[in-house]
Amino acid sequence: MERWWAWQFALVALATVYLSPSLGQNAEFQSDTLINNVVADPRTGRLYIGAVNSLYQLNPDLGVESRTETGPKRDNRQCTPPVTDACDNAVDTDNHNKLLLVQGAKDVLVACGSVYRGICSLRNLSNVEQLLYFSDTKGEKSYVASAEESVSVVGVMSYFTKDKDNFTVFLVGKGYGNHDSTKLISTRILQDYGDWVVFDSIIEASAVQANPFLLRYLHDFRFAFKDGGFVYFLFSRTLGVQDTKNYTFISRMCEDDQGYYSYTELQLNCSSTNKYNKAQAAYVATPGEVLAQSFTRSGEYGHVSASDKVLFVTFTSDEDPSSSAMCMYPLRSINKRLVEIIGACYSNNGIINEKPAVYSPYSSKAEELCSSNNQNNMALRYKCGAEFLPSPLASKAEYALTAQHPLICKGHMTAVAVAVEKGHAVAFLGTATGEPVLCVQIIKVPVQACHLKTDCQSCVAMKDPYCGWCVLEGKCTRKQECRRSSEDNTWLWSPNQQCVEIESFNPPNLSCKKTQQIDINIPTHPRLGSSDSLMCVFGNFTSNAVMVFGSQGLITCALPDPAEIPPTPDRQDFVSVPVKVMVNEKIKVTSGEYRFYNCAATVRKNRNTPCIACVTSEWGCQWNARDHSCSDRDDGVDGDHVVKPQKPDSCPQFESPEPLLIPVGFEIPISFQGRNLEIYTGRRFTMGTELMKHTEREVAQEQGSKFKFTGYEFAYDKQQEVNVSFHIKEKDTERKIDSTLTVVLYNCSVGREDCSLCKHADSTYQCVWCSATRTCVYRELCPSPQPAQCPDPEITDIVPRFGPLNGRISVTIKGSNMGIKKEDIKKITVAGVDCVHQEDRYSVSTSVVCEIGPAKRAPPSDLPFVPTHSGAVEIEVEGGRRGTSQVFFTYRDPKPVAVHPAKGPAAGGTRITITGTDLDTATKDDIAVTVGGFPCEVLSFGKEITCKTGKYRGQKVPSDLLPVQVKYGKNTTKDVTAAYQYSENPKITDYNPKASFLCGGRRIVVMGNGFDLIQKATMRVQPAFDEFTQNPTPVEFVQEALSKNDTVLQFDSPPANSSDSQSLRTFLQLDNVKEELKSFDYHPDPTFNQLNKNVITETSIIIVTGRGFSKAMTAKEAQAFVGDASCHVNILQDDKLILDAPSSQPRAKSKSKRQRRDTTNDLLELVVKFGHGEWKVGSVYYARKDDIPLAIIIPAVIVPMLLFIAVSVYCYRRKSQQAEREYEKVKHQLENLEESVRDRCKKEFTDLMIEMEDHTSDLSEARIPFLDYKTYTDRNFFLPSKDGANDAMITRKLQIPEARRAIVAQALNQFSNLLNSKTFLINFIRTLESRPDFNARARGYFASLLTVALHGKLEYYTDIMRTLLLEMMDEHVQSKNPKLMLRRSETVVERMLCNWMSICLYQFLRDTAGEPLYKLYKALKHQVEKGPVDAKMKKAKYTLNDTGLLGDDVEYSVLTLQVLVHGEGPDVTPVKVLNCDTISQVKEKIIDQVYRNLPYSQRPKVECVALEWRPGSTGQILSDLDLTSQKEGRWKRLNTLAHYNVRDNATLVLSRVLHTQSFHQHQDSYEEKNSLLEDDNTFHLVRPADEIDEVKSKRGSMKDKAMTKAITEIYLTRLLSVKGTLQQFVDDFFRSVLCSGSVVPPAVKYFFDFLDEQALRHDNVDEETLHIWKTNSLPSRFWVNILRNPHFIFDVHVTEVVDASLHVISQTFMDACTKSEHKLSRESPSNKLLYAKEISTYKKMVDDYYKGIRQMVPVSDQDMNTHLAEVSRQHTDKLNTQVALHQLYQYASKYYDVIIQSLDEDPAAQNKQLTLRLQGIAAALENKVTDL
Repeated sequence: MERWWAWQFALVALATVYLSPSLGQNAEFQSDTLINNVVADPRTGRLYIGAVNSLYQLNPDLGVESRTETGPKRDNRQCTPPVTDACDNAVDTDNHNKLLLVQGAKDVLVACGSVYRGICSLRNLSNVEQLLYFSDTKGEKSYVASAEESVSVVGVMSYFTKDKDNFTVFLVGKGYGNHDSTKLISTRILQDYGDWVVFDSIIEASAVQANPFLLRYLHDFRFAFKDGGFVYFLFSRTLGVQDTKNYTFISRMCEDDQGYYSYTELQLNCSSTNKYNKAQAAYVATPGEVLAQSFTRSGEYGHVSASDKVLFVTFTSDEDPSSSAMCMYPLRSINKRLVEIIGACYSNNGIINEKPAVYSPYSSKAEELCSSNNQNNMALRYKCGAEFLPSPLASKAEYALTAQHPLICKGHMTAVAVAVEKGHAVAFLGTATGEPVLCVQIIKVPVQACHLKTDCQSCVAMKDPYCGWCVLEGKCTRKQECRRSSEDNTWLWSPNQQCVEIESFNPPNLSCKKTQQIDINIPTHPRLGSSDSLMCVFGNFTSNAVMVFGSQGLITCALPDPAEIPPTPDRQDFVSVPVKVMVNEKIKVTSGEYRFYNCAATVRKNRNTPCIACVTSEWGCQWNARDHSCSDRDDGVDGDHVVKPQKPDSCPQFESPEPLLIPVGFEIPISFQGRNLEIYTGRRFTMGTELMKHTEREVAQEQGSKFKFTGYEFAYDKQQEVNVSFHIKEKDTERKIDSTLTVVLYNCSVGREDCSLCKHADSTYQCVWCSATRTCVYRELCPSPQPAQCPDPEITDIVPRFGPLNGRISVTIKGSNMGIKKEDIKKITVAGVDCVHQEDRYSVSTSVVCEIGPAKRAPPSDLPFVPTHSGAVEIEVEGGRRGTSQVFFTYRDPKPVAVHPAKGPAAGGTRITITGTDLDTATKDDIAVTVGGFPCEVLSFGKEITCKTGKYRGQKVPSDLLPVQVKYGKNTTKDVTAAYQYSENPKITDYNPKASFLCGGRRIVVMGNGFDLIQKATMRVQPAFDEFTQNPTPVEFVQEALSKNDTVLQFDSPPANSSDSQSLRTFLQLDNVKEELKSFDYHPDPTFNQLNKNVITETSIIIVTGRGFSKAMTAKEAQAFVGDASCHVNILQDDKLILDAPSSQPRAKSKSKRQRRDTTNDLLELVVKFGHGEWKVGSVYYARKDDIPLAIIIPAVIVPMLLFIAVSVYCYRRKSQQAEREYEKVKHQLENLEESVRDRCKKEFTDLMIEMEDHTSDLSEARIPFLDYKTYTDRNFFLPSKDGANDAMITRKLQIPEARRAIVAQALNQFSNLLNSKTFLINFIRTLESRPDFNARARGYFASLLTVALHGKLEYYTDIMRTLLLEMMDEHVQSKNPKLMLRRSETVVERMLCNWMSICLYQFLRDTAGEPLYKLYKALKHQVEKGPVDAKMKKAKYTLNDTGLLGDDVEYSVLTLQVLVHGEGPDVTPVKVLNCDTISQVKEKIIDQVYRNLPYSQRPKVECVALEWRPGSTGQILSDLDLTSQKEGRWKRLNTLAHYNVRDNATLVLSRVLHTQSFHQHQDSYEEKNSLLEDDNTFHLVRPADEIDEVKSKRGSMKDKAMTKAITEIYLTRLLSVKGTLQQFVDDFFRSVLCSGSVVPPAVKYFFDFLDEQALRHDNVDEETLHIWKTNSLPSRFWVNILRNPHFIFDVHVTEVVDASLHVISQTFMDACTKSEHKLSRESPSNKLLYAKEISTYKKMVDDYYKGIRQMVPVSDQDMNTHLAEVSRQHTDKLNTQVALHQLYQYASKYYDVIIQSLDEDPAAQNKQLTLRLQGIAAALENKVTDL
C-alpha cells in the first residue's frame, strides 16, 4: 500500500544554507556552553535558554535581556546537600540544566539543574537573574531532577486541589540516576503548605515511585504534555526482563489524580513490525484539513477532524541505527484505546476479544490484577480511577496502537515541530548524523524563503508548503501576501508542482507568409478584473489581447506581420517564435512557442525528391510541377501539374532500378521506371550521384515509361558495400525530378585478401580469385581462367608460441587460405603433436584455433634419439593442401618459484607477483591463479605474473602458509608451496583529528595495526543520500595515503566539493577492506571578517575574527603569512585567531625581482591557510619608525654603559672574596660525604655480584607439602573470615544438645532439599542482598557456606552461579559500567565464582602449577633469610619490597651450627645461621632444617623448644631477652648469637619443653622477672628512626651520625639483586599458569566461553571489557590470591618479610593482566620500576593465553557437568556439609520475616509451597511458632 499521507506533508530541512551569514541578517544567539533546554513564554514571545552553567533570557529577536551563572558548583554525587567542607570529594562540577518550565500566571520560571541531586530553583520570568527561591537543606523531598547528564527529565505545569484550595504544581517524569530521587513520576508543589515545602513531592504512589523497578526498565522520557484534563508522558522502556529491547509507551493520568490511580500505559508501535521502537522527540498539533481527511480515509482511526489533536513522534530503531521514522497518532485514538484497556480491566478481567490485554507494568501480581463486576461503564464512571480499582495498568503488546505507514528517513530525526499552513500540516524535522549534536547556537530563520525564487518553475520546484506562485503579481509568496489569492488559479501552491501553462493554439501553426488573429487556450489562467490589461508578445512584436467572454482561459490576439517574422533557419522548414502572455504590461503569466512554417524550405529535407518532401510535410504544402515550387495550400489553384498535400504518389518520379547490385570498376547498365511524367513528355533527362564525381550521363528512354542508364565505372574501396542514391535532372532546366533510385555498390577485394575469402563471398556478387593479379575481383574483370583450387595454406603467426608439456591449451593459427568453411580443416599438428580443431572458433581462411595435446614423451634411452619439444605448425585443408609455419611452437615446463609479498590481509585485494622461469607459457586467457584454493584475479602476464588476491574464506586467521597454484590450460598445475599467508585484516583503533573543513588538506593520522600489509590505502568521501535527495548523482572524493607503517597511516583529508557537509560519509579503503569512519565530520569552510586593525609592529599581535575556525582546526595546524613570512598562530578559538606578527618586517609576495625593494608602508597580504584552504583576510602594513640621529645615539648608549661597568667591577671583587670562603667550607663537607658514598656503593656492588652467583637448585629435593582438599577449601573459604582458624567450619564444632541432634539433622536435610529449589535459593540470595546490614563480609561468608552445602551438586551450584552472573551482567551493561563487573567481591555471586574456581583448579594446582609456585616460595624464603632480617621492624636486607628494605648497613657473618636434638640420637644436623639472628630466628632456621621432611603443621613451634649452648662444662639456655640483654637508654636490644659470642661450628642442643615458662627457668629471681616485664621498648638491628639518641655503643664509639646516615636509595640496588636471583622462578610460575598450549583446566575454558557469549549478546561490550572480565574472574580472583597466600595450598608458614615480597610479585601479575599502559617516571613506585622491562612480555603471555583458550575445542555443558560430578563424588564426604547448612540457616533465621514475605510475593514460590516448607524447617530447628 502506498503511503496514503505522503503528499500531505512537506518536510522542510533547515539546512546550513539558511544559517550562513551571507544570506541575510538572521537573528542569532551564541551560548558559551552546551544548550540543554529551550522554552518560550507564549504571552511575551521571550525565550529562556537552559545551558551548562548558565541561564539566558532572550527577547523575540534573540537579544539577551538577562543572564545568570548557575555553575560550576562545588558538589559530589556521593554527598548529601548542602555540600559543605565536610564533603572531602567535592569538586567544581558543571551544572547541566535538566528542566525548564514557564509558569506565566505567576511570572515564575522553574529551573532544575544537575548539581545538588537535581534540586530546582524559582526565578523571575521577567528577569532570570532574580532568584525567587532556592533551598538545599530540605533533604530528599526536594530532589526533583537528576544528577546525571544522560538521564532525561520532562515536566509539565498543572494544578492540585486540597481542602478546596487550588495549588500550582508541576509533574515530572525522569529516568534512573544512581543518586537521584527514586520517583519515576512525581507531582511537585511550588509553595509551602502545611507539612509540604516548595518542590515537595505531594503524592505518594508506590506503584510508580517504588525503587526496585527503575534500574530494570531503563526509562527514557522524551515528552510531556496535557490535554483535556489529562497529563501524558511519552517514554521508552524495556519490559524489565533480560531482553534489553526498548518499547515506546504513552502514559496518561488525570491532572488532579490524588493517588495516580488513573495511571495507564499504552504501547505505541511505529510500523507494523515495530521496527522503529524508541521515541526520540514529539509534538502535539492539529493536523489541518488535508491530513485529517487522509486519517479519516485510511479507516484506521475513525473520523478525524481538522481541529483534533495529533501526536507526531520521531523514532529510531535498535535494529537499524542508520535510519529513523516519524509516526502520527490522533489523540482521540490514543484515548479510545486507553479507555478500552481500562474498561477491560475494571469490568472484564482484562480480556479483549478473548485475549488478555492488560497487565500491571511494575508488579508480579498479574493474575490478581483485574476484576469482573459486569458493570460495563466502570471506565467512564471512574475515568480517574479509584483506590479500590487496580492500578497502574499497561497494554499488552498485542493491543499496542500501531501507525502502519511511517515516514522513513536516513539518519536520526531528533526533533519535530508541526505547523498548519492553509489546511496542510507541515512538519519541520531536525536530523542528526548519529553522533551527539553539541548545540551552542540558536538562529532565528524564516520558515520559508519564497522571495528568493523569481519564476514560477523554480518556485514550485521547491515544494515548499509555505510558498506559491502569485500569478497576477509574478512573484513567489506566501498565500496571504498574494492580494487576490482567494480567486481561482491566482496563487499556485508549490507542492502541487503546477504553473499556468498554454494548452493549445488555434490555429496550431501558420505560414510565415500570412498573418491573422490567433486563439491561445490557457485553462488555468486566472480571471481578470476590469482594470487588468492583457497582451501577447511574439518575439519582439507586442499586441493587445482579449479574453473571450464566457470561456475559461481563451485569449485572442494578433500575430505579427510576415515581415516581422524571423527567417527560417537552415536545415529547418519552420521557425519557432517565443510567446509570452503578459498582464498589466509587466507581469508574465505564462509562455510558450509558436511555429511559423515555410513550405518553400521543405525541399531541404531531401533534395533528390523535392515533390515528395513538399507534400508529405506536416504543414499541408502543395507542389506545382510546372513552376517546380512548393507553396502553401491553395484550393484556388488546380490542374494536373499541381500535387495536393499528402499525395506523394501523384508526384512525377523515377523508381524501381534494376539490377540492385553494381560492382566497382565495371559499367553495368541500369534500367528503371518513370511515373506521372506526362508534363515532361519529350524532355531529356540526365542522371548522376556523388560517386560519379560531378559527371552526369544522359538517360535513354525506352518504350513506354521505361528508362535506361548506360552505367558508370565506379571506384570505391572504403568498405565492401555502400548505398548509392541517384538524382535525375531535366536536362534543359537542371531541375531535379523526384528519384527514389538507390542501388548497392560493392567491391570484391575489400576484406577478401586471399583466395579462400574470395571463394567464400556470396555467389550473387560473382567475385573470383584472379591468379594473375592475386586479388579478388568481379568476374568480368579477370582475364585469366579461375583456378579450381586455392593455393596452399600459408601460416603467418601462432599464438602462443609456448605451451606446457601437458598441453590442453588453445593455440590460434593465423594466416591465409586456410579453408572456406570449418569442415575444410582436415588435420592440424603442432610440433608433431595432433591439435584438436575448435570449430566454433574458426574464422574463414585467416584463423584456426585448436587445442594441443601433451608433448611427445622421450623414447627409451637405448634409442639414438635426441628429444625435442619444439617444432613447426602444420595444417591440412580440403583437397590435400598443406601449409607449414615458419615460426616454431615450443613445449616447455613453466616453474613458478617465489611469490612476493608473502602475506596479505584476509579481505584480499593484495597484488602479488609470481616469479620463476618460463612463466610466460600459454596466454593470459589460459592461466588461472589460486591462493590456497581461493581465486586470484590475473592482472598481468609475462616473465612475471601479477594477480590480485580474493577474499579468504577459511576459518583460521592468520592462515597456515598456503600454496600458490598457477594453472596452465586444463592439464597443467604448478604450485609454489607454503608461499602465501592470509593474515588478519588491518584494524583501525583510532584516528585523529576527527573533523575536516570541506576544503580538505587536514592531516589525519590513523592508528591501528596490520597496515604494513596494505598496498593501497585511500580515504574516500561520499555523499549520503536519502529519499529527500533529488536526482542523486554518485560523486566520490578520494585521497591516497601520504605515508604508512604498520601502525600509522597519514592522509590529507580529501577536498569535498559539496554544498551539504552534514551528508558526507568518510571511508578508509585499505585494499579490499572498507571501513567507515563514523564519527568523522566535514564542516563548512570557515568565514573571515574584515581586519579591524591594519597597522602592526614587529612586537604586536594580529587578531583575525570570523566564524567556524575551531570546528576542524587547531592553532598548531593552522598557518598564517604576512607577505612572504610565516607568523605563528598563538590562539585559535571558534570566532577568533590571534597571530604573532613576524619579528622583522617581511617582504611582499611578489612575482618579479624588480618589486623586491624597500616596502616600508607597502601593503602586505595577510593569508590564513587551513589545510588546502587559503583565505586572503586583508592587507596590513608596518608602522614607520622615526629615524634618530647617530650623534644622539652614541653618547646615550656609551655613558650609561661605562658607569655600569665600574659598579660591576667593585661588586664583583667584594662578592668573590666572600664566595671563596664559602666554597672552602662546602668543599670540605662534600669531600667527607663523597668518601662515605663511595665506600657504601663499593660494598653494595660487591654484595650484588656475590648474590647473583648463589645456587638455588636444591629446592625440589623435599616433598611438596600440598594441603588435602578439606584443609585447602577451609583455608580458601573460611580462613579470611572474622573468626579465622576458630571458625565453626574449620573446627567442626556445633553446640547442639544431644536430645535434639536427630531432629536437627532431619531438619537440616529438609533445609538442604529446600536449597536445591532454584526458585527458593535465588529468592533467598536476592532477599539477603537487599538488606543493608548484610555487608560484604557476610556475603562472602554466606557464599562460602553455600559452596560447601551444595558441594554434592556442583552442577546445580554452577547453574545458580550462571543465573546470578547473567543478572549482574545485565545490570552493569545497562548502567553503562560493564568494566566494573567482577572487580570486587562484594556480592554473593562474585564470592561463589571465586570458590568455584578454587574447587575446579585444585587438581590443576597439584598436577601443574603447584610445583613452580612452591619453588618460587622456597627460593624467596631462602633468599630473604640469607641476609639480616630485623625481627621487630620486619625488614630485610634482601627483599623485593622497597618499604621492607633494611636501610642500614648491618655487619654480620655466616655461622654453621652443629645441632643435636635432645632425645633423638647422637646425629648432629649442620644449620647455617647469621650471627646477627635473634634466638627465635635461629630456632626457626634449626626447625626448618631438622624437620624439613615434615609439613609445617607437624613441626614443633618455636615457643615449644629450648636452645642450649654448651661452650664449656656448663650449658647456657639462649633466649631473646634475659638479664644480659644490652640496653641503650630506655631501649633494649634483642639477644643475638653475637651477643652470646657463639662461634662458628658451635654445638647447640634443641629440646622440647612442655610450657613456655621453661624459657625462664634459670631466671627465677623476682628482680629478673620484673625487669623482663617492663614496657616492651625492644629493638633488634635498627632502632626506630625518631628515637635515635647520641648514646655511644659499648663496643666502640660510633661515627658522627650526621656524616654516616645512609642514603636509603643506595640500597635499592639490592632489590635488583634479589629480583635477578628469583627471575627464573617467577617466569616458571607465570608460564605454568599462563600457558594455553599445555593443560588448561576445563573450567577455565568453559567459563571464558561463557563470557565470550555474553559479550556478543551485549552491544556495548568491547574487547577491552571482555579482557577485564576474564582478568577479574581468574587471574585477579584466584591466582593472585594463591600467589599472595601460599599457605592456602601448601602446609607452610609465610613470614611477614616473605609476604611483602610475594605482594610485589602478585602486583606484577595483576599489572600484566591489565590492558592499560603504565606510564613510568622517576616518581613511580620502586616495585613498578623493578619489573618494568618484563611487564610487556607478561602482558603478551596473558593476551596469548586468552587467545589460545578462545581457539581451543569448546567444553560442552555435558562435559563440564561430568567433570563437576566427579569432583563432587571425590570430595563431598570430607566437607562439613551439616555445619554449613546449620550456619546457612542462621541467615534464614535472622531474616526470616522478609524471606517469608518475599516468597509470598513470588507466584512460582507459591506454586511450590516454599513458604510452608521453610516454616516447617523453622519449627523443627527453632521451635518457632508458625501459622501451619
